[in-house]
Amino acid sequence: MLEKVKKIDGVIVLMLILLMIVSITSIYSSTNGSETFGGFHLKMLVYYGLGFIAFFGLMFIDYRLLIKNGLYIYLFGIGLLLLVNFIGKSKNGSKGWLDIPGGLSLQPAELFKLVLIVFLAAVLVYKNKSKLTFWRDTVPLGLITLLPFGIVIMLNDLGNALSYAVIFFGLLWIGNIKFSHAVIGLIIIGGLAFAGVTSYIHYHDKAVSFIEDTLGLDHLVNRFDPWLVPDLASKDASYHTTNAKIAIASGGMSGEGYMEGTSVQNNRVPYTYSDAIFVQIAEEFGFIGSAGVLLLFFILIHRMILIALECKERGGPFLIVGVVSMLMYQILENIGAFIGLMPLTGITLPFISFGGTSLLINMASMGVVMSVRLYGGEVEEQLPAYPMYSPPAKIL
Repeated sequence: MLEKVKKIDGVIVLMLILLMIVSITSIYSSTNGSETFGGFHLKMLVYYGLGFIAFFGLMFIDYRLLIKNGLYIYLFGIGLLLLVNFIGKSKNGSKGWLDIPGGLSLQPAELFKLVLIVFLAAVLVYKNKSKLTFWRDTVPLGLITLLPFGIVIMLNDLGNALSYAVIFFGLLWIGNIKFSHAVIGLIIIGGLAFAGVTSYIHYHDKAVSFIEDTLGLDHLVNRFDPWLVPDLASKDASYHTTNAKIAIASGGMSGEGYMEGTSVQNNRVPYTYSDAIFVQIAEEFGFIGSAGVLLLFFILIHRMILIALECKERGGPFLIVGVVSMLMYQILENIGAFIGLMPLTGITLPFISFGGTSLLINMASMGVVMSVRLYGGEVEEQLPAYPMYSPPAKIL
C-alpha cells in the first residue's frame, strides 16, 4: 500500500485543491447576500469533501475491475436513466433528478458519462488491438451510445446528451478505427453539421416549426436562436447570453474586483453560482483570472495524458481518453456558450460550478485516472471477453 501511495500524482491532487478554492470563493461571491442561495459555498465544501472520498476510494480500486464489469455497469446506468423518466424530478426545465435519502438528489445523466466511458473502454479492450470494422464494431458502439443519448434528449438535457457523443468519438479515435472510416465519418458529420446550421439560419421559420411541432422539442429553439440567429431570438431566450457577454467584456484585463462585479452582484446574469460561474470569474478577475483557470485545466489534462502514455495496459489509456474527452467538452461548451461560440446547453464548468452530482462524478473520474496511475504499470492480466465483442481471428 505504501508503494501505491508514493505513486499518487501530487500535481493532480494540487490542481483539484486549487480548483476547489476557485469554486468555493466564486460561489460565495455569486451568492453573497442572497436569501435563496446563501450558504451554497458551504454546501459545495461538503460536496468536495464527499468528492475527495470518492476520489481516494476509487484510486485504490484496481480500474481493471471496472472494465471486467463494464456490461453490468452499463445496464445499471441505463436502468437509472429509464427510472428517472418515470419518477424523476424537474429542475430548470429539465427532468433529470432522483431523490435519494438524506434530502439529496442524484442526476443519472451526469453519472452515465462515467458509465459510458467504462463500458466503451471495456469493449475496446476486448477487441484486443484489432482494427475496428464498420458493421461489427463501429455501428454497435454507436447504438450503445445512441440509446442513452436519446433518453437524455427526451429529458431536456442537451448538454449531457452531447457529452455522450463526444466521449464516443474520442474513444473511437483512439480505439484503432480505420483511417479511411475516420475520414469518411468526419466528412459526413461535418457536412451534416454545416447543412443543419445553414438550413436553420436560412429557413428559420420552417426549422422552428419542425422542431416544435414535429419533434416537440421547443426548448431547443431557445438554445439555438441566441447562438445562430441572435437578431431573431426572443428577449427571454437571449437574456442569459446577452448579459453574460456584457459582464465578461466589462471584466477587461484584470477584472472589476472580487465581489465587485457589476452584473454578477446585481443578479443580471442567472445562475452565476452554477452554469454561468465563468461569467463571475471573467467579470471580477478579468482576462488574467480566466486564463489562470484555463491554465489549471490545462495542467490537469496534461498530467492525465502523461499517465495514459505511461500505462502498460490497454484499458487504462481508454479510460483516461474518455475522461479527457468528457472534461474538454464540458470546458469548451460551458465557456463557449457565454462568449457566443457554442449553444447554451446548461452544462456545468467542471470542478467549479455548484452541483453535487456533477462534482462527485468528476472527482470519481479523477479517482479512476489515478487508479490507472497506481495499477497501470503492472503486468496485464487476461480479461474475459463478451462473446459478441470477441475479436475476429483475422481482420481482412
